[in-house]
Amino acid sequence: MTMQRKRKIESFVALSLSTIAALFGLFWLVFILGDVLVEGIEALSPALFLNDPAPPGMAGGGLRNAFVGQLMITFFATLIGVPVGVLGGTFLAEYARGRKIARMISILSDIMVSVPSIVIGTFIYAILVKPVGHFNGWAGAVALAIIMIPVVLRTTEDMLSLVPWTLREAAFALGAPYYKVIIQVVYRGAAAGILTGILLSIARVAGETAPLLFTSFNNSYFSMNMNEPIASLTVSIFQYAMGPYDTWHAQAWAASLMIT
Repeated sequence: MTMQRKRKIESFVALSLSTIAALFGLFWLVFILGDVLVEGIEALSPALFLNDPAPPGMAGGGLRNAFVGQLMITFFATLIGVPVGVLGGTFLAEYARGRKIARMISILSDIMVSVPSIVIGTFIYAILVKPVGHFNGWAGAVALAIIMIPVVLRTTEDMLSLVPWTLREAAFALGAPYYKVIIQVVYRGAAAGILTGILLSIARVAGETAPLLFTSFNNSYFSMNMNEPIASLTVSIFQYAMGPYDTWHAQAWAASLMIT
């Protein structure tokens, strides 16, 4: 057998195994999404968005409190995480370019992206929940913001680094100070990439359950007070899916469809 023939066989085997593995993963992805779609559409109704939860065992009710709570927690998490991430990425790409601290922070950000969310939840529990003696929505927002920051930071750093340095030099030649160059030239050139990173970070935290179990917990009643436990869609899905009532299961399917 010639070397060329041997390489063709090895390539064919490797390609076949890769294709089988990809199809196997896609099958389960389509299966899960199809199941959520079918079950969720059947359970969708206006009451799901307009009514608060009914007492356990009783038919009816909805998840208005969870939808509002999820939006509030995600909104405040975005309000905290996005500015920190964008400013951090700007510092690394513009002011710390080529320095050791930039490489070190970038490595730490990459590590933070892969940290399990439950670890972040327990950390926030220790510093924002236990000292005050009760769960609260602010702790949930901070936990989600910490998950968002490394994603936004690394995306911002990468996108700003792709902007040609000649654009900055052209602005410097016109007498523009560095901060105006960043705001009016560099940010405009990297706006699409930065926005993509922000959307990815929001999508990442929108489906998180574990950190909210340790921070904002949940609330069976409608509440917009971030200083107290507040309902969230992900935790409600978890609790309803584990519950014994068919009504809860149907609402969990519908909520899963909406968050997907």
